Amino acid sequence: MRGWKPSLNPGVELRSLPLTPEEGFIASRIDGLTDLHGISVGTGLPPERVEEALERLVTLGAVSPPEVAEDDEPVAADEPTGVHRELYESSLRQLPPEERATRAKLADEPELSALCFDPLPAVIHGLLDNPRFGLPQARLVASHHRTAAGLEALAARAAVAADAGVRRALLRNPQLSTALLRRLHGGRRLLEQHKLVVSRDVPEQTRRAARELLRARFSTAEAEERVEVIVKTEGRCLTSVAGLPVDGKTAALLCGRTYGSTLLVQNISRWAACPPALISHLLKQELVRRSPALKLALQRHPNAPSDSRR
Repeated sequence: MRGWKPSLNPGVELRSLPLTPEEGFIASRIDGLTDLHGISVGTGLPPERVEEALERLVTLGAVSPPEVAEDDEPVAADEPTGVHRELYESSLRQLPPEERATRAKLADEPELSALCFDPLPAVIHGLLDNPRFGLPQARLVASHHRTAAGLEALAARAAVAADAGVRRALLRNPQLSTALLRRLHGGRRLLEQHKLVVSRDVPEQTRRAARELLRARFSTAEAEERVEVIVKTEGRCLTSVAGLPVDGKTAALLCGRTYGSTLLVQNISRWAACPPALISHLLKQELVRRSPALKLALQRHPNAPSDSRR
C-alpha cells in the first residue's frame, strides 16, 4: 500500500455500512490526496491500524483498491486475461495432452499465455521449460491452475516464488497445499502470518492452515515478536494461539508497557494463558481504573492473583 492515496467511492453511503467507530473515523479523513502515512498522522492511529481499516473499507466497496504498486504487478500479461482464456478454450483445449505439453515448451504469445489456463501439470512443466515464460505468465498460472502438482512446480522456481504477484495469487488459489503454504509463509513474521489467518481474500482451508503455522511460529518466536503481534493486533491474535503459554521475557515486556486500548485489554482479559503478573499490571493502568467493566473482567480471570480480587 506504499504510496497509495485512497479515495472514497462516490456511490457508496458510508452510514449504511457496518463500520466500527474507528473505521468511520478513518474514512472521514480519506480525501484522495493523503497517503496511508498522512492518514496515520492525521488520525493519530498506528499505520497498521489504518492499513487494516483501509483493507476493510476496500472489502466493503467504500474505497477504491490501490493501483498497481512497485511490488504489486499485474496478474495478467499484456492482453486481457479473457482473451487468453478464450484462445485456450477455442483452439488449444481440444488438442491431445502430449501435443499441448510439447507446444508449451515452444509457444510464443498469445498462445504462451493461453496455455497457462491448461489444467494438466505436464503442460505447466512445459511452460516452465519455455525460455519466453516470464512473470506475467507465472501470475496467470498461480491464479488459474488447479492442481497442487502444477503449483508446486511453479513455486519451485525461486525467482518466480519471490515475486509478490505470484505469491499473492498462490495464496488465493484453493489448490495451494499446506506444504507449499509452509514454504511460502512459514518463515514470515507473526504479524504477517496473522494477517493471512484473518484475510478474507484467501480460501478457508488456507486460513486454517495459516492458523496452524501461526501457532507453530508463536511457540518458537522471540519475545519481542510475540509482543509485537499481540499489541499491533490489539490482542486479536490471541484467539489463534489459545492454549499456548508465553515465557517470562514475553510477560516482562508486556508488563513494561502502558495500555491505552480498551480492545487490547479486553482481549487480554479473555486470554486463558495470560500471566498473573500481566493481570496485576493491567489493574494498575489508568484505563482499567476508570473502567469498572475492564477491572471486573481482569479480576475474574482464572490467573488473577488472589489479592487483586478484593
